[in-house]
Amino acid sequence: MAQSDTTQTEVGHEGGGHSNFPPFDASTFPAQILWFFIAFGLLYWFMSKRALPQIGAVIENRKARIARDLDDATAMQQKADAAAAAHEKTLAEARAKAQSVAQAARDQLAAESEGKRKTLEDQLAARLAEAERQIAGTRAEAMTNVSQIAREAAAAIVERLGGRPADPAAVAAAVASVKPASGDA
Repeated sequence: MAQSDTTQTEVGHEGGGHSNFPPFDASTFPAQILWFFIAFGLLYWFMSKRALPQIGAVIENRKARIARDLDDATAMQQKADAAAAAHEKTLAEARAKAQSVAQAARDQLAAESEGKRKTLEDQLAARLAEAERQIAGTRAEAMTNVSQIAREAAAAIVERLGGRPADPAAVAAAVASVKPASGDA
């Protein structure tokens, strides 16, 4: 520690022991103000003639590019909207066409089905009429046979019960008296 005391030296002052920091020295204010105005003027001139116009041009170019991009985006949006509307219109037309084709097919199938149904009904009606004629013929034949069978059965019953053959005229009269009128069964 003793060494630090010995290493300190004093710096001498010029001008008789009184020193001022030059920017704060009142005797240099007029020169400082002059150089301040010269430096500020040159800086102002440089900024106004060189730097600011270039910056302004860049800003204007960017504004123009942004405006152009916005216009392009608006145009593209309008094209996209028009394309979407055209697509929707095409879809609606396709749906309508598909529905009309489907309706026409349904109508055609219904007409064909109706024709086939009528044909089948006519065929079934003809078959039914034929079957009824056959049934009526079979019934009439059966009724004629029923009278004969009834006479034979009555004669066989009388012979079996009485032990002698029955009179065919009496059996026919008895069967005719119980026979329904005009073929009603």
